[in-house]
Amino acid sequence: MVKYNIISTGSDGNATILEDFVLVDCGVPYKALEPYVPKLKLVLLTHIHSDHFQKRTIKRLASERPTLRFGCCRWLVPPLIAAGVPERQIDVLAPRTLYGYGLCNVIPVMLAHNVPNCGYKVHFPSGKVIYATDTNNLDGIQAIGYDLYLIESNYRDEDIQAKIQEKKVAGQYAYELQVLRNHLSEAKCNDFLERNMKANSVYIPMHVHVDKENAHDCDSEN
Repeated sequence: MVKYNIISTGSDGNATILEDFVLVDCGVPYKALEPYVPKLKLVLLTHIHSDHFQKRTIKRLASERPTLRFGCCRWLVPPLIAAGVPERQIDVLAPRTLYGYGLCNVIPVMLAHNVPNCGYKVHFPSGKVIYATDTNNLDGIQAIGYDLYLIESNYRDEDIQAKIQEKKVAGQYAYELQVLRNHLSEAKCNDFLERNMKANSVYIPMHVHVDKENAHDCDSEN
């Protein structure tokens, strides 16, 4: 079974460590990652929103670990360089292409969000993982028989529709409309899992929606 450590998931910050040496997303303060930094070999980044892409943390990681690799799709190369990551440490990854890193293989997969975004399939000797958050759907993606599924399950359709209607009646702004457009429902997540999981697969719900009155979805602001 693949070892995983979810440092944080959700609109307050995202960072997950796989097998002690792969960090997926870097949207937390450096202090939250500091105990794990010496073992890191690869950082996989998904998109520009600050709860996934913390510039100061990324800059310090690159400075503290000059041999650390940063894997991302083309849209994050300019922000990485602007954050202070030397170009020599950046690996530009193309969706649906397998990249070998020795201790693991990585395949980016495109996700549907309000900015360019990807998830990752990561294959270790101990098993296969798929990581996908901040997406409206998982159309066209397969991860059949994987060992670990780190997949967003953001909201229940009936709950969020009820909240939207309640706010419309009250004449209030319904930020939940942004959630519907940019995040994965529990129903869509379950459908994906039913089509892909095997009997002994493990599923961990990621980026679960937390209702915050008078707060906007962070994705509408970043």
